[in-house]
Amino acid sequence: MSSLTPFPLCFHPPLQCKTANLTSNLTLRFKNQCCVIGGADAVTKGFDNLAYDGGGQVEVHSAPSSSCILRLSGLHCGSCVQTIEEVVRSLPGVSKVSVSLQESSAVVLFDPLKVTQQQIQASIEESGFEATLLSDDGFDQSSSRQTVTVQVGGMTCGSCVRSIENAVSQLRGVHSVHVSLKEGKAMLTFDPKLIEPELLRSAIEESGFEATLSGQLESIASFLHVVFVKKRRSHSSGRHRNEHLLSPKGLSSKSPNPLLNDVDSLSTHSLPAHASSWFKLPSTSETSAECKEQKCFLRISGMTCTSCVANIEKHLLKHSGIFSVLVSLMSGKAEVRFDPNLLNTSAVARLVEELGFGAELTEDLTHGKLELTITGMTCASCVHTIESKLTSTKGILQASVALATKKAQIQFNPDVLGARDIVHIIQSLGFETSLEKTGFSNHLDHSEEIQQWRNSFLLSLVFGIPVMALMIYMMAMDDSMHHQQNILPGLSLFNLVFFLLCTPVQIFGGRYFYIQAFRALKHRTANMDVLIVLATSIAYLYSCVILVVAMAERANQSPVTFFDTPPMLFVFIALGRWLEHIAKSKTSEALAKLMSLQATDATVVTLGPENSIISEQQVVVELVQRGDIVKVVPGGKFPVDGKVVEGSSMADESLITGEPMPVRKKVGSLVIAGSINAHGALLVEATHVGAETTLCQIVKLVEEAQTSKAPIQQFADRLSGFFVPFIVIISVLTLVSWSIVGFVDFDVGYTPSLSKGEAVLRLAFQASITVLAIACPCSLGLATPTAVMVGTGVGAQSGILIKGGEPLETMHKISVVMFDKTGTITNGVPLVTRVLVLWETARMPLSKVLAVVGTAENSSEHPLGKAVAKHCREELGSDVLGFCWDFQSIPGCGISCRVSGVDHFLLQSDKHFLLPGATTDEIAGASYSVVIGNREWMRRNGHHIRADIEAAMTSHETKGQTAILVAIDGVLCAMLAIADTVKAESALAVNTLQNMGIDVVLITGDNRRTAKAIAAQVGIKKVFAEVLPSHKVSKVEELQQRGLKVAMVGDGINDSPALAQADVGIAIGTGTDVAIEAADIVLIRNDLLDVVASVDLSKKTVRRIRINFVFALVYNLLGIPIAAGDCCALECECLVKSLTTQAVTVSTNTKNRH
Repeated sequence: MSSLTPFPLCFHPPLQCKTANLTSNLTLRFKNQCCVIGGADAVTKGFDNLAYDGGGQVEVHSAPSSSCILRLSGLHCGSCVQTIEEVVRSLPGVSKVSVSLQESSAVVLFDPLKVTQQQIQASIEESGFEATLLSDDGFDQSSSRQTVTVQVGGMTCGSCVRSIENAVSQLRGVHSVHVSLKEGKAMLTFDPKLIEPELLRSAIEESGFEATLSGQLESIASFLHVVFVKKRRSHSSGRHRNEHLLSPKGLSSKSPNPLLNDVDSLSTHSLPAHASSWFKLPSTSETSAECKEQKCFLRISGMTCTSCVANIEKHLLKHSGIFSVLVSLMSGKAEVRFDPNLLNTSAVARLVEELGFGAELTEDLTHGKLELTITGMTCASCVHTIESKLTSTKGILQASVALATKKAQIQFNPDVLGARDIVHIIQSLGFETSLEKTGFSNHLDHSEEIQQWRNSFLLSLVFGIPVMALMIYMMAMDDSMHHQQNILPGLSLFNLVFFLLCTPVQIFGGRYFYIQAFRALKHRTANMDVLIVLATSIAYLYSCVILVVAMAERANQSPVTFFDTPPMLFVFIALGRWLEHIAKSKTSEALAKLMSLQATDATVVTLGPENSIISEQQVVVELVQRGDIVKVVPGGKFPVDGKVVEGSSMADESLITGEPMPVRKKVGSLVIAGSINAHGALLVEATHVGAETTLCQIVKLVEEAQTSKAPIQQFADRLSGFFVPFIVIISVLTLVSWSIVGFVDFDVGYTPSLSKGEAVLRLAFQASITVLAIACPCSLGLATPTAVMVGTGVGAQSGILIKGGEPLETMHKISVVMFDKTGTITNGVPLVTRVLVLWETARMPLSKVLAVVGTAENSSEHPLGKAVAKHCREELGSDVLGFCWDFQSIPGCGISCRVSGVDHFLLQSDKHFLLPGATTDEIAGASYSVVIGNREWMRRNGHHIRADIEAAMTSHETKGQTAILVAIDGVLCAMLAIADTVKAESALAVNTLQNMGIDVVLITGDNRRTAKAIAAQVGIKKVFAEVLPSHKVSKVEELQQRGLKVAMVGDGINDSPALAQADVGIAIGTGTDVAIEAADIVLIRNDLLDVVASVDLSKKTVRRIRINFVFALVYNLLGIPIAAGDCCALECECLVKSLTTQAVTVSTNTKNRH
């Protein structure tokens, strides 16, 4: 049901009540509430026609009442709503307040004689929330404002927010602009008499973002009335009552709220005619059915193999509200998509922790997060003082201080304040504070895991070496005499020594295995740790039991035990885990290298007049805030992304962009965090700090790629899930089989010191344990992620960002590459390639023609016009030319205008001459009529195009260039050729792809002649021209339906649908945010040869994955049958097993070196 739905303050009549408060002339719309439109007279007429049983009485009272709407930030739950309502309601003169958590808004009805809007806003901000006045009203009924909500796509950071706010706020008639990066929408308040909503939407689109009017348009009128309705309860059904209420002339209503069933309709006849377009809203059912999805990233510790991955994914997906889970063993990260209405990020982390793994939420870019260590706190009062001060500060969303740990966790809005401001606030209270460093680098180099397994290996080795020495001694001597040398009946000296050496290893050396195995079994799953624990525990417990039985029976001979198995098994398994994590750390080298580019400190300066430095302060880079002026000395790293405000230098950006040549930096140039300042001191204004910098965005993209799974890896994970139960079954069957064989056909190397039953069980038991010990699911699970991790890391170092394992695997199967033309094959910037002056008719020098044309085109917004104006300014060496008026632009044709002041400019330069008898006053005051455009525009203005000029234009157009004509004072005097030049590497990239057996296609929205000309220059034979963005998707689908794998390369918003549709979408790094978001691969360097490199990298990665799978499968397929069928030395098999996983990771790392 479509309906307008305002705040409940407009109308809230409980059925039991006989008085209803109604605010008229106020049109608001919020979800699940009623709509009220119309003046007091209309309201009264509406109630007169309600036809309640026994009639009703309506009284209208005017009151000096006013209302205001506030946009709120920092709302998290119903408690926040209640707090704000209580605070505002306590103010004198406030008669009604309604806060919407979902819309983050508040509407307040108040007496302007007792309280002001600013006082209401201040009271909310003092409660620790942000409040922005969206609109107000007074007693002038003629003044009204409207608010429209625009859904915005493609925003990635605070800079995008500021770009939109700056672009829209400059428009005439716009009162306020509020853009939410997290919600992806903009709320704009404007004057409908001066600007239309569609123009606001267009302004956002022109800024490079997707914009859609959501239909949420609110009109705010000024004069308020209060209506009291005295009635008796109606006994008629709601359905019949609604039918009657819709019947009176001028009345229309819909009422989704059951509390409002008694009054469902008010007048809309006073609304403007165009207001009907405001009511296009989604139905209540659609709104309630709308499912919002949120994504969070977790850093997970404690995973050892792919069974852990399967365990986490399976159990999280069992919980309602979780849509998808992706866990990466190699990067130790998980991506979880969930319903925020049912879960929050902390709850998701707790679910992982309940499975026995460590879980830590990674940083949310929409809010700043700060963790501080605070010293000087002595009691709970100190904690309360700090928290109260922080939460009452504008821009701080949440603050939590722990006295025991001396830690503070703070969430804030980086658009309002920065980390350094928060530190200063705490220090002003008399406490010392320091920034808590995160363990991100330790996570990348696996240092904690490496140390953990090294200690486990060394402990096992200390006790394992004596065990190994004793085993060698026993094998060299007569085995039977050792079991007869008892120190107690049934207990030999060697069994006692084995027990003493084995027990510490079983308890301390195997502690990590037992913890992980217990957690897995607790949730009814099994992994490699379960196999190891089964093997060692069974061997240890079996040995203990038979030894106790022998001692209890006072046997003459001590039994054969397996105390030697746990120490030797733990030695080799711990060694394998240690070397495995060392190998894993190598796969993260590329990402760690990127992170190491980040500067640790920054010099923040305070500037005085003429950019003179008043003071300098050395701070850690995490405390640099947006807008700070940072000094960068020669040889130093740029700590943040920013804009140069003073100085000039050369910057080495090769480690980030891959561009080997230093880049010139001057005032106004943009710099990238992590790049190196070659020479010359610079002052840089910080524009992106912390997680917003280009470097951090690249790291985040690489991390997400390493978290995702290639299709072949998903198969390996499923295989590993069945692996452990299969191995346990094989082990049991081995035990049973050898026992049966031994008792039926006893020939197992019988020795006189052993009984027949003991000898058979010994053989069967040892074979069974060997099967458990030798099986290795990790080698299968690590075959793909190690290669994917190295592949994405190498790509990042080469300026190729690959968003996951799937595009990395798919890229080698590509059979067709489709290139967009503008900005991809070409540079995307039109340049003037030729200026032809028609001397027979021009009667003016080239400099004057350029000055006139440049002045005229300076007022043009068309890309070609801008290119012409830029060329003229560069040729004349001046940014200021003449003056232009009567400017007219005809889309698809050209421009016309009048120009003056050109001669004055030329007189001031050296590009002029005087005719005999002419004076400078006469020349300086001259004006010119100018017409610039295509053939049709010239014909419309009465100009004849000669055959030689037509031939020259055609010649340029066959080369893919655009030819335009210039007429000055009614005389055709010049022709200009404009072209979007082809990139230097385009032809080589196309040729290389074709030599690799890949078809190359050019697809563009330009005309066929231009498209074919560009394609001919780079060697492309197949061209799709004059294709709309939606038709680009159709072309991709058409090729896919033929069974071809398609890669699409583009840079613009119009390419994003095709990038998403293609099997692999490749975006140019200089393209729009929308295109980059839709793509699977991003080329940072804007170099088309990187498309070739992507194909080559994919082929090498897939080949390495297959080699790794061969290692893993051969080992398991040969090792398990050998272990089950032949009782070879268990220790040798354990050593082979520990080295198999390392072979997989080392095999992968060899690709990194090549």
